[in-house]
Amino acid sequence: MTAVTQMKCACESCLCVVSLEKAIKKDGKPYCSEACANGHPNGSGCGHTGCTCGS
Repeated sequence: MTAVTQMKCACESCLCVVSLEKAIKKDGKPYCSEACANGHPNGSGCGHTGCTCGS
């Protein structure tokens, strides 16, 4: 059996895959950044190359 170590960021519009070990967890869900975890305040994106979430 293989353990899951990575998942897609829980933010719907985000394209990032995040390590569960390093993820920012909020409400039991893994996020790639504070911006995603906080619902993109002020329209800020996660800042990862190629991802346009939050905009």
